[in-house]
Amino acid sequence: MKNTKYLLYITIILLLIIIISSSTYIVKESNQVIITQFGKPVGSTVTAPGLKFKIPFIQKTNYFEKRYMEWDGDPNLVPTKDKMFIFVDSYARWHITDPLQFFKRLTNERGAQSRLDDIIDGETRDYVAAHNLVETVRNSNRVPATSGVVSEEIGDSLVEISIGREKIQTMILNSSNEKAKDLGIEILDFRFKRITYEEKVRQQVYNRMNSERYRIADKYRSEGQGEASRINGEKERELKTIQSEAFKSAEEIKGKADAEAAAIYAAAYDRSPSSRDLYAFLKSMETFEKTFDNQTSIILSTDSELYKFLKRMK
Repeated sequence: MKNTKYLLYITIILLLIIIISSSTYIVKESNQVIITQFGKPVGSTVTAPGLKFKIPFIQKTNYFEKRYMEWDGDPNLVPTKDKMFIFVDSYARWHITDPLQFFKRLTNERGAQSRLDDIIDGETRDYVAAHNLVETVRNSNRVPATSGVVSEEIGDSLVEISIGREKIQTMILNSSNEKAKDLGIEILDFRFKRITYEEKVRQQVYNRMNSERYRIADKYRSEGQGEASRINGEKERELKTIQSEAFKSAEEIKGKADAEAAAIYAAAYDRSPSSRDLYAFLKSMETFEKTFDNQTSIILSTDSELYKFLKRMK
């Protein structure tokens, strides 16, 4: 009898626990809840965190994220307006703005991801196909930050763009939000994660880049050779100028020295007859030294000044 009574008490306690647990639920700060009754939403969205109550066994809780969520697309091969095939890999951030509408249209986050695949991938394909390749790659007409001739050459060879990558991303974002406005979600941001060329296009781009670099290198080389020739010419001209100036200075010094020597000789010559004879003798000896050697034979007149000194020596 007592065992039956205890069993009854335990059964009642378990039933109370089950009823209480099924009639309460907890809302976290990162969640928002829709209550459904027989599969249909009832009441408004519960967004305030805390312990909440519902009708047990009849009503069901459906939890949705309140935080921003990520959409990561798969790389797709897309043709551009100028018939270039590229792989476009993109990503986006989105969140639930109307949980009730979200539940009615998409049911859960898996359904939302599938719907976003259709919307964002479709808009990306449409807008990439509507623009040239250069528009999807570049953001502006700014010349790349390189140095000297390379910067000017690249700047001259770049095609002018009017839209650019940033604006295309914004257009895809706006168009995707327009198509998703009745789904209870908002796409916050869209970006191209990666754009790569198809193998055939990639090889063409590499070849063009190589030829461009070779052309710039040849221009550098030719300009360097021209500069080297100019420097060598200036060096030769300066060297000749220095040599001519040095020769001029040397000749001037020699001329001054000869003038001083002549003045000394003249002064010595004018002092006395003996000095004049000594001067004449020295000049004659200098003439002998510069004119004759051991193999020289000469014929002198008896009236010659040289003969006079030779006769005295004899």
